[in-house]
Amino acid sequence: MPNWLNDAVFYEIYPQSFYDANDDGIGDIAGMKAKLDYIASLGCNALWINPVYDSPFKDAGYDVRDYKKIAPRYGTNEEMYDFFKAAHAKGIRVLMDLVPGHTSDQHAWFLASKKREHNEYSDRYVWTNGAFVGIADHPYISGMTEREGAYMLNFFASQPALNYGWGIVTEPWQSAVDSPEAIATREAIKDVMRFWLDHGCDGFRVDMADSLVKNDDDRKHATASIWRNVRDMLDKEYPEAALVSEWSNPYSAINLAGFHMDFYLDHWHNGYNTLFRDYEPHPEQDNSYFRKESDGDIRRFLTDYLPKYGRTREHGYISMFTCNHDTPRPARTLSQNELKLAYAFLFTMPGVPFLYYGDEIGMKYLNLPSKEGGYHRTGTRTPMQWNHEKNFGFSKADDIYLPQDENKDAPCVSDQEADENSLLQTTRKVISLRHAYADLQAGSSFDVIYAEGHIFVYKRGSLVIGLNTGKEDAVIEKDVFRGRTLLYQIGNPEVQAEKLSLPAGSFVILK
Repeated sequence: MPNWLNDAVFYEIYPQSFYDANDDGIGDIAGMKAKLDYIASLGCNALWINPVYDSPFKDAGYDVRDYKKIAPRYGTNEEMYDFFKAAHAKGIRVLMDLVPGHTSDQHAWFLASKKREHNEYSDRYVWTNGAFVGIADHPYISGMTEREGAYMLNFFASQPALNYGWGIVTEPWQSAVDSPEAIATREAIKDVMRFWLDHGCDGFRVDMADSLVKNDDDRKHATASIWRNVRDMLDKEYPEAALVSEWSNPYSAINLAGFHMDFYLDHWHNGYNTLFRDYEPHPEQDNSYFRKESDGDIRRFLTDYLPKYGRTREHGYISMFTCNHDTPRPARTLSQNELKLAYAFLFTMPGVPFLYYGDEIGMKYLNLPSKEGGYHRTGTRTPMQWNHEKNFGFSKADDIYLPQDENKDAPCVSDQEADENSLLQTTRKVISLRHAYADLQAGSSFDVIYAEGHIFVYKRGSLVIGLNTGKEDAVIEKDVFRGRTLLYQIGNPEVQAEKLSLPAGSFVILK
């Protein structure tokens, strides 16, 4: 386990929307480099960068045309290598986004695979043995190539699935997971990883990490064995490199597959979902825990979270995020004060947290037409709002990647820099406390002291943390409060002897 993860706070950059340094309307590597000081000022000492590989951008770069080439719209390979060095000079690690499950249909591997004559790449993708032979429960395409057969898709029509074998083989055209072709695909992805690690990358966020082997079992054991093989390679050759999975099954991802971190994704009815988008028990009412005017209950989160945490805490970290490029921004439903409480919670919980660009100022979700396969996710991918210059300081171009917030109250960094009570400054303060106190970092102990409705009191190491996200004041009596003083607060909580007063909309750290 890389030791640096214990004190890591990640910042996710959607590169096309972060900062445009050459004024062509789209963010780039030079723009990311120009904002490294800002990222460091947040207290973020690690980055996750969405795909920057060469791509036709049918799915915003998750359709890779060349794993070892930077997309020209972002810059060059040399610029990316230099970016790693510049980030490292400021104490910032960099994870790239690895897309192992599929490529673009324009990738050289697929162009060779679809040829009629058998070649080195014929079995690199999942093909049936006939144009009219379908793949049960999986999307597929036929009639598009000179090769007889249908090829399987992982997502959009432009994303053919790579062949890692089948957990249960039922047809003659299905490869076993230990077949030469399945192993060749695994080794090809390891080769890609080595390429970027050798040039300064610090690890990878793995897209659709559980999707590799088809017809795998519920625990994804065959897929997990592939990642365990990758982890063994990293431990031997790159022991400081880190992996975080898009899996949202911590036991499978961490304990079985060997990922250092697993994202707690915003899936319906799981614990994370109850914090930000909880429509239980009334489908017409949002009862998210962080919404003041709701019937939120922290126990709905804990029921799901605690067993997952308990089973994996000795092996890796569950990673929560403010949101990501696939989910609605939290400001869609939460006020600035509600966001302060949400972030104070996220950055004082166990595991390695992730902050999505723009969430630190409360950027809003916008209802926009689809861009590059974004569909409903597009509204979370709008350009960063830096200041009151043209295009909020994102770019001087007349035509930019996506529209920005046109409301008069649209947040921007420059406004919040000047306001000590802003969401930006609150985010910085909480993250700085996480760095200052080992008890708040990823691996420190976590114990629930009190949990009911909107009231949550928990202990991290020797520190006690209290949170009231509701509209009613509360007083909790526990011996653990005796002799403690306020370390940090939002709202006006008070501690006296064994009593902790938590007014509506308040947060406190006690030492």
